[in-house]
Amino acid sequence: MKYLVSSLLTFFLIVSVKAQTLQERITHNDPADYRKLTGVHAGAGQMGFTELIGRYDLATNFLYLHSGTIDPKSGIGHHFHHTIEEMYVILDGEAEFTINGRTSKIKGPALVPCKRGDSHAIYNHTNKPLKWLNYAVSEVKGQGDAFDLGDTRQGASLEAIPTFVSASLEKKEIPATPPRFGPKPRSSHSLQVLGPQVFRTDWHHVDHLIIPVGEAIDSRKLEGFQEVYYVVNGSGTLSTNGQTAAFKTDDAFYGELGEDLSFKNIGSNDLQILVIGIAAAKESGMAIQEPLVKPKSMALQMEFVVEPTNAEEFEKMYYSIYVPAMIVQDGYMSSKLLRLFPEEVAKGIEAEPTEYNYQIQIEFDTEENRRKWVASDQHQIAWPAASGLAKKFKWRGYDVMGDDQR
Repeated sequence: MKYLVSSLLTFFLIVSVKAQTLQERITHNDPADYRKLTGVHAGAGQMGFTELIGRYDLATNFLYLHSGTIDPKSGIGHHFHHTIEEMYVILDGEAEFTINGRTSKIKGPALVPCKRGDSHAIYNHTNKPLKWLNYAVSEVKGQGDAFDLGDTRQGASLEAIPTFVSASLEKKEIPATPPRFGPKPRSSHSLQVLGPQVFRTDWHHVDHLIIPVGEAIDSRKLEGFQEVYYVVNGSGTLSTNGQTAAFKTDDAFYGELGEDLSFKNIGSNDLQILVIGIAAAKESGMAIQEPLVKPKSMALQMEFVVEPTNAEEFEKMYYSIYVPAMIVQDGYMSSKLLRLFPEEVAKGIEAEPTEYNYQIQIEFDTEENRRKWVASDQHQIAWPAASGLAKKFKWRGYDVMGDDQR
């Protein structure tokens, strides 16, 4: 045990890196940073473009948040993706939007999701620049693709009623009573614009967060997902993990798995934030097909003494914080949460007496990747969530030389 603790402390000293502060997460959408692009996806004219949040900023399969302007009589040409899903947002202006070859006018502020495999395009038919955002989530971490159809959609036939999903972002009153059916609101200030059923990838939700002048949200817990935020209007502060950062209109930032976030409106207008949720995901591990000479993987066995008053919260923590934080890590394979048998059952099987009543078993492909998980930002949230609910804990590690995964 002493050797393991010493080794871990040595490892932390070796791999320690400067953690990003909360304020450093916030990026301002500044038109001065835009690059001029022409013929985007074989589209007409030109546009301004920048990336606010990229494919490696989040642990989930979030791919990017792009922003910019589309010049008059310009657009993004007709194209589709095999492995990613996008959502275009018109912040200001009007455009002709195409999904699967059918085109309608969409007036901002509004959004249009583009499912994987659905062709799509946007064309600014007006004489004013169009202000836009584009979000994407991939099936595979960091991977994108596109297939252009060579169609600008200039002069496309228009349908008065869109035959595709779209939603307005005009300010609406938050219902005093949440709807009887559907998902539980993430806060009393949230309107769900789109749910996970709209998408095929790891999109979790699209919310419109509205905080009136002088009000605050004490808690917005990210259980099983990360969130990306874009400030549509207003100014405020974001607080988590003992840090507070200020933001304003046209700022973008994100929240980590398991974080408990609070927001406060510090401006003179309603604070409106577009919130995108991305669920954690993983692929199943490889089962052993024959006896091994070398270990297939490693396993860590962590034992906890949890008081009865904390038992329910400890079990919820495992599913809502610990597992989502692990499954986005390189090399993660599986985990289990074990609760000790009741005393009468334990006596019936003549079990060894122990004061430890919970166990979490985690499996990674290598010890090196498990240590990377320990050094990750997600672990800095997940481990305190687990250990903080325990009176006592200990652990031991194993090489996995066989299993019965099918």
